[in-house]
Amino acid sequence: MKRVVILGSTGSIGRQTLDVIGAHPDRFEVVGLGAGRNVTLLAQQARRFRPGRVVVADRESADALHGALGNAASDLQIGNGLSALTVLAQLPEADIVVAGLVGAMGLAPTYAALACGKRVALANKETMVVAGELMRRCAASHGGEIVPVDSEHSAVYQSLKGNDRSDVTRVTLTASGGPFRDRPLDTFGTITPDEALAHPNWSMGEKVTIDSATMMNKGLEVIEARWLFDLPPERIGVVIHPQSIVHALVEYLDGAVLAQLAVPDMRAPIAYALAAPIRIASGISRLDLAATGTLTFASPDPARYPCLGLARAALDGGGSLPAVLNAANEVAVRGFLDGQIPFDRISAVVEAGLTAHKTCQVTDLETALAIDVAARRQAEAYMRNGRPS
Repeated sequence: MKRVVILGSTGSIGRQTLDVIGAHPDRFEVVGLGAGRNVTLLAQQARRFRPGRVVVADRESADALHGALGNAASDLQIGNGLSALTVLAQLPEADIVVAGLVGAMGLAPTYAALACGKRVALANKETMVVAGELMRRCAASHGGEIVPVDSEHSAVYQSLKGNDRSDVTRVTLTASGGPFRDRPLDTFGTITPDEALAHPNWSMGEKVTIDSATMMNKGLEVIEARWLFDLPPERIGVVIHPQSIVHALVEYLDGAVLAQLAVPDMRAPIAYALAAPIRIASGISRLDLAATGTLTFASPDPARYPCLGLARAALDGGGSLPAVLNAANEVAVRGFLDGQIPFDRISAVVEAGLTAHKTCQVTDLETALAIDVAARRQAEAYMRNGRPS
């Protein structure tokens, strides 16, 4: 029996994690849930899985959760805020922490879980983008373990099993290309949030779905792969694969290429992250290659996906640049969803942030968080004034 804490339980990853756990009550027990302000759903999850501790975004949400649970609230410890989330990630009874929070807010809880020697099922790619080297060092020093949940990194992780990492010559991450891979470039300025949120293959949260449309998600994943697998950037490639059946490919020095294939359903990598090295039923549909027919691949168009190039530049520049990339992108995506900027200006906000930033080294978590705050302010100022502050 493995005891699990889920950070971001009401989000897409959290809900699907609970689907997997609910199918295996003999293997997993939920001991903690962390969420934002979706009190109605969180109350339902708490009633079903009966964790000992629950954390929400703020005091108002905590009061609402008390009300929603009624007498059942007496069996729960209910906290609120980032510090309470960090405590939740350190619960002594927890074996696995599912890091499903969106954005840089996942940094401190993830670091805390690794510092306690826990397995982190990592769905929060921003953690490795902003502070990948710190997370690796923390895990190594304290016996923590990072098992990726992103379908692409899970595919690499599985394809590396039983092989020598030094024999790897190239890792290739696949990308669907999002909903606009065939849309005329001169119409990108008129793209609406509803159009950008209509992903052709995956069911994900808003931020990740917009990142897929700009292909910033793939840029972030390249940076994440660099730290997860200790690979030099030039050995990490990206191809467009519209069917989202092949999730990643690992090439070895003898020319062999190992790939992991599955229908596009996040429950498969979630199940593996929870149970590895064994495999358990995930509940996904079986892959029928004959019914799928053709699998196609193509190189990304730099003009169509400038965010991918910006991510590459940030990785090559190193230091604090990936943290700035991530922060500026989060602000820009929110600005697009809120109607502050058009879709084709997301990359401009990110590029302005990178250009204005004076690179430094990310020596500790506090430095990473300070860089994140400053980069957000610059991006917000750029969206307001057309220039960073």
